[in-house]
Amino acid sequence: MKQVLQDLNGGTVLVEDVPAPLARAGFVRIATTTSLVSPGTERALFDFARGSLASKALQQPERVRQVLRKAAVDGVAATLEAVRAKLDEPMAVGYCNVGRVLDGGATGLRVGERVVSNGRHAGVVLVGRNLVARAPDAVDDQAAAFTPLAAIALQGVRLAAPTLGETFAVVGLGLVGLLTVQILRANGCRVLGLDPDPARTALARAFGATTVDLAAGEDPLAAAASLTDGRGLDGALLTLAATSDEPVAQAARMCRRHGRLVLVGVTGLRLNRADFYEKELSFQVSCSYGPGRHDPVYEEQGHDYPLGDVRWTEQRNFEAVLELMASGALDVTSLISARFPVTEAAQAYALLGAGKALGILLDYPGEHARADPTLDRRTAIASRPTQPMVGFLGAGAQGRKLMASFVAAGAHLTTVVSATGVGAAHAARRFGFARVSTDPQAVLSDPNSLAVCIATRHDSHADYVRAALAAGKAVFVEKPLCLARDDLEAIARAASAPGAPMLMVGFNRRFAPLVVEMRRLLVSLSAPKAMVMTVNAGAAAPDHWTQDPRIGGGRIVGEACHFIDLLRHLAGAPVETMQVAASASDVAIITLGFADGSIGAIHYLANGHRGRAKETLEVFVGGRTLYLDNYRRLTGHGWPAFPGRRAWRQDKGHAGCVSAFVSALRNGELCPIPLEEALEVSGLAIEAADQVARR
Repeated sequence: MKQVLQDLNGGTVLVEDVPAPLARAGFVRIATTTSLVSPGTERALFDFARGSLASKALQQPERVRQVLRKAAVDGVAATLEAVRAKLDEPMAVGYCNVGRVLDGGATGLRVGERVVSNGRHAGVVLVGRNLVARAPDAVDDQAAAFTPLAAIALQGVRLAAPTLGETFAVVGLGLVGLLTVQILRANGCRVLGLDPDPARTALARAFGATTVDLAAGEDPLAAAASLTDGRGLDGALLTLAATSDEPVAQAARMCRRHGRLVLVGVTGLRLNRADFYEKELSFQVSCSYGPGRHDPVYEEQGHDYPLGDVRWTEQRNFEAVLELMASGALDVTSLISARFPVTEAAQAYALLGAGKALGILLDYPGEHARADPTLDRRTAIASRPTQPMVGFLGAGAQGRKLMASFVAAGAHLTTVVSATGVGAAHAARRFGFARVSTDPQAVLSDPNSLAVCIATRHDSHADYVRAALAAGKAVFVEKPLCLARDDLEAIARAASAPGAPMLMVGFNRRFAPLVVEMRRLLVSLSAPKAMVMTVNAGAAAPDHWTQDPRIGGGRIVGEACHFIDLLRHLAGAPVETMQVAASASDVAIITLGFADGSIGAIHYLANGHRGRAKETLEVFVGGRTLYLDNYRRLTGHGWPAFPGRRAWRQDKGHAGCVSAFVSALRNGELCPIPLEEALEVSGLAIEAADQVARR
């Protein structure tokens, strides 16, 4: 199927062949007929992508501060690599979609029903049930495509709480502004529209508004006073995109006492206290389509808000907009500027970039017949090369980093799978995969693949590991191996069976060059070691997926496992005792006792300052000390022939870890990380997380 993507590096609009998403319970799979390009959000992204790295930085000063902090801690090379990786993957765009149901996902929608959603510009989209609404017969596809944008306007109006006969200003008469004008008029309000574009003010007048042409120098305050007999406006909705603070200040001056201001668009927010204090004005920012937006419980898990408690959710706003269209109270026909087939999306965005277009529609002729979840990029693999053939499950940032390491190690990449298909298609272009898919079976059943690399979300690791082993594939799985003890036991049985393929967990820290040097120095000493690992993990948002015990397993299982493995590797002996003290789910001290008498403490701390190095390790043994500073510098004290070593760039061992796995595959060697160690460390991480949860 065709999908529109935005290249964030240079601004190029791409129309790519992407595998269609698979059906999923609770989600609706839709064959797109029409989608609408948002002239606000998508133009802003288009302009951002076309800018230089310097202009991107100027638009995001907080991100610049984050980059500078990272450079100070991790080094310039590692930071530049991270920035390039962030900008490397093209972004799927669009959120105004109309089509017919291909699969209802047990949501109550029937195959063939015509629906509206916030799906992307793609031939087939997969959308959560609460972001889908049936399109009435009286509303055609081109009108229905405006529903999500109109819902944004409607939510702003709901927050302004207009009553019959009130007067409101709409500041900015772009597409959302013109929809807002009509919705206010449907509420029985008088409307004052402000914009510098005469064509847009003319449209607003056609919808019943009084207008102010800002380009002609007309005075908004005088117009507001005239329209309200000097009483002032009841409120204003700001539906523009600006950096200046003046629109808010001007709207405040136009309002009466206790007026209501609602920001639907973007503007400067350095408010003048006097403007608000003397009139006791209210100011509120509207969030997209309404309640439920950005709530994964509502949007992804499908849990609706009770109507008695939340009358207007984003889905119910969609439905209300469609009713307005069906009744004729909301007319979008005059807002359509142009129409293109999806294959000519680049022309549509060029028109958008010129700044004159309002509604631009994309059509998808015949795309419903191209809903294949697997696409071949080459006709066939002519012969099995001498290097190992590897398939990938997962194509996110971590997956792409691993792909680069596999290619550098000499592996040939066969099939790549990602949930949406966009990441898989991008990875195929970069790394030369033969096939792209959204179906995990495309990798697991691929006869050309000797091994599978699993780089998906943590909760899927256990099932994919077992399925890959059952399919006879060697497995490289990004940490963690699994999230639960039952899964660990099942994996242990499968991986320990006679003739079982190799299973390696991506515990890369033990392969970092400076850690390899530490190990070389330590193996010559028989005395017990005392090790202190300090991890300045940094705070993660409570709603981040890694914090969810069901999906990410929490940060102890998801990341602290690295450091349990690192100390286990350096001790060279099994862990016999473990104690955990924690003040939060990601603030813990894990104390380990090893069979050889060594001890270790892992301070995993999410409550520190990001200006400090993320990972440091001290090892004390036999009157000597080693100090590892963030994988950039290793200092030795008491080592006559080793004062220290500095790396030219931070290296946490990702490439070395993959290279060791590929070498073992190629030469038929044992797994570089013994299975019993991987299982031991994974079990300890699960137990540590359980102890933290019981704190």
